[in-house]
Amino acid sequence: MTLQPTTRQVTELLRFYQEVRKQSLKICEPLRTEDYVVQPVTDVSPPKWHLGHTTWFFENLVLAEWLEGYELYDKQLNFLFNSYYESLGPRILRSNRGNITRPSVEKVKQYRQTVDEYMEKLIHQYHDKPMPRELHDLIVIGLNHEQQHQELSVYDIKYILGDNPLHPTYLEQGRSGLSAGPAGEASWISFEEGVYEIGYKGKEFCYDNELSPHKVYLQPYDIQDRLVTNGEYLEFIKDGGYEHFKYWLSEGWEWAGQVDVKAPLYWFQRNGKWYEYTLDGAEELDLNAPVTHVNYFEADAYARWRGLRLPTEAEWEVACTKLYEEVPQDGNFLEKGNFRPTACQSEKDYQMLGQAWEWTSSAYLPYPGYPRQEGALGEYNAKFMVNQMVLRGGSYATPISHIRPTYRNFFHADKRWQITGIRLAQ
Repeated sequence: MTLQPTTRQVTELLRFYQEVRKQSLKICEPLRTEDYVVQPVTDVSPPKWHLGHTTWFFENLVLAEWLEGYELYDKQLNFLFNSYYESLGPRILRSNRGNITRPSVEKVKQYRQTVDEYMEKLIHQYHDKPMPRELHDLIVIGLNHEQQHQELSVYDIKYILGDNPLHPTYLEQGRSGLSAGPAGEASWISFEEGVYEIGYKGKEFCYDNELSPHKVYLQPYDIQDRLVTNGEYLEFIKDGGYEHFKYWLSEGWEWAGQVDVKAPLYWFQRNGKWYEYTLDGAEELDLNAPVTHVNYFEADAYARWRGLRLPTEAEWEVACTKLYEEVPQDGNFLEKGNFRPTACQSEKDYQMLGQAWEWTSSAYLPYPGYPRQEGALGEYNAKFMVNQMVLRGGSYATPISHIRPTYRNFFHADKRWQITGIRLAQ
C-alpha cells in the first residue's frame, strides 16, 4: 500500500521546489544576454532553452493535468521547449534550438515566474488535505529532471564560452577552486570474489533505471583510490597515445583520426606549454587535478596504455558503497561553487562522488526486472538504452541532493563536452 504524503512532506516539497527553481536562475546570473541563445554544436543547448524546457515540464506534465482550470501560458512554447517526448507533441529539431531568438530571455523568465506561481498555488492546496502520492512523486521527478538540466547548463555554458576565441570567464572573480598540491601515487583498493547486490534499495526518490536491486557475481578486483590526473594523462599524450592504433577500439581509432587537437577537450598549447580553458578562463594546466572532458574512447585507450582497464559499473558501485556511508557533504558538487575538479585533499578523498563522472566499461542496459513506465515518463530513460556507456559518481556540476552510489548516467562513447574523468581497475 502506497502511503499519502504527510503535511511535513508537502512542506518540504514546496521548499525543495523553490530551492531548485532558484538554483537554475543562479547558474545563469553571470551570463550576458547574448550567451543565452548560442548553440555552437548540436549537443549544446542554449541556456535560455534549458530555462524554458524545465518550465515546460512542470506546465505540461503537472499543471495541465492537476490544476483545475489551468490554461497554458503560450501554446507555441510547447513546440519550442519539448525535448524528445513523442507522446507530448511535435518539437523543434535539437540542432535548431539556437535559432530561438524569440521569445526573449525576459519573456522566458516571465514564463518561469508564472508557472512557479501556479505550481506553488497547486502545492499549497494540499496543506489542509491529503496530496495524492502520484502528484507528489511527479513533482519530485520534475525537480530531479531540472537538476539534471542544471548540470547540463554548466556543460553547455562552458562550451559556449570555451568555444569563443576570447576565452571569456564565467565567474569573473579569479580562481574558483585551487589545487591541493601533488596528488601522490594512486593506491589500489582490493575487493574479494563474491556475490554482491547492486541497484537502489532505499525508499526515497530514484530513477527507474536504478531498479530493480539484483545480485551480481564479481571476480576479485582492484580499483584505484583516486581519479587519473592531468599530469598522468599528459604522459599518455607525450608517449604518442593518440598515434598508436593498438590502444584504441576500432571506432575510437576512427574518431581519434578526425580530431585536430590530440588531447582532452579544452586543452591547447601556447609557447610550448599546455593550457586548459576553465570557467575562470584559460589557465596553465593543473597537473594535479583530475583529467576531465575525455570520452569513452580516450578513457579506454588510456587504460590500455597503462596495461589496465576501466571498472564495470557493478565493480564501481560495490566499491563506492563500501567506501562511503553517505554522500560527503563537503564533496566537490555544484553547491561548492568551485566549477572545476580539484586534486585529492587527503588519503580518504576517494573522489568517487563529485569531481567528475567516471566512465565504466558497462553498456547502458536495463537491469533485471526493470519497471518501465507508461506514458511520457516511460520515455525518460528506457528508449535510450542502446549504444551508450554507463558513467558513475557525479561531477562538480552535480547538485549534492541529486547523487547517490546507485545513480546511472549514460552517454555515447564519442561525447566529451560533459564533465567526465577516468578511474582505473585491474
